[in-house]
Amino acid sequence: MSFFYRMAGTVFTALFLISCSESTPPDDAASATEAAPEEGASATTEDAAPEAITEGAQNGEWPNYGGDLGSTKYSALDQINKDNVKDLTVAWRWDSPDNAIKAENPRSNPGAYKATPIMVDGTMYAVTGFSIVVALNPETGEEKWRYDPKVHEGRRPTNLGFNTRGLCYWTDGEGDERIVFATNRAKLYSLNAKTGEPIASFGDNGIVNMPDQYRRKVDARVMSNVAPPLVVNDTIVLGMVIFDGPTMKEMPPGDVHAFDVRTGAKKWAFKNPPEKDHLGHDTWKNGSAEYSGNANVWTMMSADPELGLVYLPFGTPTNDWYGGHRLGNNLFAESIVAVNADTGEYVWHFQHVHHGLWDYDIPCAPALADIKVDGKNIKALAQLTKQGFVWVLDRTNGKPVWPIEERSVPASDVPGEETSPTQPFPTKPAPLTLQGALEENLIDYTPELKAEAKELLQKYNPGPFYTPPKVGKPTIFLPGWGGGGNWTGLAFDPETDMIYAPVMSGMPMTMTLNEPDKTRSNLNYVGRPGQAGGPQGLPLFKGPYANVTAVDLKTGDHSWVLPIGDGPIEHPALKDLNLPPLGGFGFNFVTLTKELLFVFSSGGRGDDATHLRAVDKASGEVVYEMSLPAAPSATPMTYMSGGKQYIVVACGGGRSSAELIALALP
Repeated sequence: MSFFYRMAGTVFTALFLISCSESTPPDDAASATEAAPEEGASATTEDAAPEAITEGAQNGEWPNYGGDLGSTKYSALDQINKDNVKDLTVAWRWDSPDNAIKAENPRSNPGAYKATPIMVDGTMYAVTGFSIVVALNPETGEEKWRYDPKVHEGRRPTNLGFNTRGLCYWTDGEGDERIVFATNRAKLYSLNAKTGEPIASFGDNGIVNMPDQYRRKVDARVMSNVAPPLVVNDTIVLGMVIFDGPTMKEMPPGDVHAFDVRTGAKKWAFKNPPEKDHLGHDTWKNGSAEYSGNANVWTMMSADPELGLVYLPFGTPTNDWYGGHRLGNNLFAESIVAVNADTGEYVWHFQHVHHGLWDYDIPCAPALADIKVDGKNIKALAQLTKQGFVWVLDRTNGKPVWPIEERSVPASDVPGEETSPTQPFPTKPAPLTLQGALEENLIDYTPELKAEAKELLQKYNPGPFYTPPKVGKPTIFLPGWGGGGNWTGLAFDPETDMIYAPVMSGMPMTMTLNEPDKTRSNLNYVGRPGQAGGPQGLPLFKGPYANVTAVDLKTGDHSWVLPIGDGPIEHPALKDLNLPPLGGFGFNFVTLTKELLFVFSSGGRGDDATHLRAVDKASGEVVYEMSLPAAPSATPMTYMSGGKQYIVVACGGGRSSAELIALALP
């Protein structure tokens, strides 16, 4: 097996799997048109500074998946700083109960442990891949209580199987404290945060069955959940996973539902695809809105409680690679949509991909960012996407902070397909990764490698960014549907208006369309994925293959780029070239504090074994590196307890033990 595929094979498997009140948007709203203002226009306030709601996690706690409802992944804590970070040590380790279950039944494997804990009012709350919820002492990792919904019993859930990424907390401020989470069995739970007991008055004895909430009859076997719900004031907002490899054009819709946090009663549903006579329905031609599905919110969401808005990042419609069954631009697929948190009423949207054929669903929550551009204060959001773009929009109305251009893209020659003639491209910030299977992007570290890469490229259907898949010859997607950006998301520093975005470009994918077995499928074409191999087992395209980019949101310019990991620099064809680090092939996760950017890496396949890098966030200089007892697999969090700052990250899972590892100063 080649050097590249030894490193990339496991990642490829994961990436392949990754891959609207009853209120729907009004049909008469002038604001319903896609945000496309005059060049450079955005809604701003020139006089008073915006009210800061994106200040990161407060009071030494970490109450939400991304620290705050704005998904900034920021805390102003500074006990761990540039001077003493070298003294970090493992403070405690918590062994997941999933490990014992997996030992008894190895076929029930929850995979990588991807959940981020929260810490509120002196207690840490965590959830496992099998959706077992625990309350922990944040200073020792000792369990206070445990609740097991028995998710591990029965069939493997759809898509990523047993997999979850977090939970959320709610309190009325008068003693009623609850933990809210959803499971791979498509159920929403509410627990007493003090005891771990289900809230009997919530739903059906503490449970809401999600398939019962849909406007169409849905098959629970193709439904799941991986992301934590979002609680805004007294409203729970929840998206769902829908099976990503359908054999039929009829699939469950990507509706997002909201529930009363006290009772579990349904408050609203934002419907996607839209219903007849509502905004966006006419972008699904030939009645395809009535049966098409997916286009769901499977990842994390953000909210601005002061504006009363929730931001919904929608995914790709059925099916990912062929759209002849759903002609049109397909709103609100692959769009960010702002809705009223209390009513579900549509406010604005921006579509990142028209009539998607590349599985470029929006993979993470937008980070809410109060910024100042050209002397104007803007309530913005920054959305990282799989294309390697960061889209910066005014979050009050969806208008771009910098111009977004509709540019011509290649057309499809597949029978029945009608691609969009243009796709949107942000003018700022510049892309964070290489885009397009172009000769200029091929590996070129030596003339020989470049010549071999040019020859290999002819095996494929190369082309510029947004070249659509075709029948008979693999089309290269660069970046692939694993990103670019992915569910790891970015971090925002409210003190400096900087964002820090981890991206990958070392995993270009290929896609070939084929006619399915018509006795089993009513789709005209389904996709067959693959990988684009390069010369001598190296990547086909040049690096860096994984990096973190710092972007100044005051200007939209890149400030620095840091490759994460050495990559293939020790390959026989490269080892004598004295190349800088090229970046590894794993996911990278970021969290910000007062002085430092912490980058946790799941790499190590042919890479160095470094799992944590503490980075001077101003300069991009790595000030400390350390290996952990197990590879991280989730977004880290940080908090203060007992006068000490801790950094906690979920590690392991899959073939290794799943655990939480807490770091602190001695």
